[in-house]
Amino acid sequence: MREIADKLFLASHLPKRTIAIVLAGGRGSRLMHLTEIRAKPAVFFGGKFRIIDFALSNCINSGIRRIGIVTQYRAHSLLRHLQRGWSFLRGEHNEFIDLMPAQQQLDETTWYRGTADAVMQNMGVIRSYRPEFILILAGDHVYKMDYSMMLLDHVEMRSRCTVACVEVPRHEASAFGVMDIDRERNIIDFLEKPADPPAMPNNPHTSLASMGIYVFNADYLFQLLEEDNKNETSSHDFGRDIIPRVVKDGNAKAHLFHMSCVPSSNEVPPYWRDVGTVDSFWAANMDLTSNMPHLNIYDEEWPIWTYQEQRPPAKFVPDQNGMHGIAANTMVSGGCIVCGSQLSNTILFSKVRIQSFCNIDQAVILPACEIGSHCRLRKVVIDRGCVIRDGLVIGEDPELDGRRFYRTESGVVLVTQEMLSRLYQTTHQPQTE
Repeated sequence: MREIADKLFLASHLPKRTIAIVLAGGRGSRLMHLTEIRAKPAVFFGGKFRIIDFALSNCINSGIRRIGIVTQYRAHSLLRHLQRGWSFLRGEHNEFIDLMPAQQQLDETTWYRGTADAVMQNMGVIRSYRPEFILILAGDHVYKMDYSMMLLDHVEMRSRCTVACVEVPRHEASAFGVMDIDRERNIIDFLEKPADPPAMPNNPHTSLASMGIYVFNADYLFQLLEEDNKNETSSHDFGRDIIPRVVKDGNAKAHLFHMSCVPSSNEVPPYWRDVGTVDSFWAANMDLTSNMPHLNIYDEEWPIWTYQEQRPPAKFVPDQNGMHGIAANTMVSGGCIVCGSQLSNTILFSKVRIQSFCNIDQAVILPACEIGSHCRLRKVVIDRGCVIRDGLVIGEDPELDGRRFYRTESGVVLVTQEMLSRLYQTTHQPQTE
């Protein structure tokens, strides 16, 4: 019992000796038009959140309240969200979210050259906080994780660098950076998207994929970054340069995700998603509409914090003929008004308006969209602010969808206002039946 108490005490104090650096500067080009005007961490998710809210909420719930956020690509939407929704930390208690936009600190032409360089250019600021440990996080993944447990594992293993890894089926591991480990969880090799991924010890069907989450002893990380900065052949990236260097030196340990994940229940596997494609983004949102989602966003013991506008409750009213609609497996956010339409397996973000006689299935509709009457939408992602005119049909004719919008190979159709504007300019009236 004394040993358990000592562990809990240490786990509760390690976050106070840690600074988290969230890498939130990436574009996320595989999300196509969803990231043309916003960085990937600022993309909407789950009815009311942004993707970055998950990493930040994990920090707060884990007791880490000193957080730096590195931004670069199209950061305005992200910065506005952070300023409005994440300004509750108290500086007088040594709590903060420190925004670290690219500022050409090396010279007048050099922005952040890579993820490691982004931390390197802010090393003076980070040093001033005198952290003992530095937690490096990706700001574009969806998951729930207790970072204090990873910090405890890092200290107990006497590691200088610990890499969080998630177990994936070996036949799927070629899409990830894969860690080859021994029985003591020493990382003996790091392979980027290998054709033949190495299996875990005693588990020939499973491989370990890097989650892009790293714990470093602060002094060790500063040394690595200074050396990397002097290397003219380096791409100055954690995944491509820093982690392979640490692995080569024999200083890297693996932390298995199931040791610190916050599960929805004992019946579902640990949840971690890189929602980096239109298909994966749509599928992860669709999971939330199921009866038993793999991601529990209703967990009051591990809440997901965010900024949300003050909107009135959602409202369902009869259609123009006085008939009520049907909504099944559907999430509806504040400020929405639905007029007598049929909705199934759908997520409506805030301030969405749906007019009469619509049939909407498997749809992710981002904030402030307006859906005209008699529309049929299936397997779609509708970007923020889109106005869908009366009678438009999307998701039933693959060839027509491909000409008008962006359609993935699996049939998910992404619609933006720019695409709709082009459509309305070339036709007097949308397709109706």
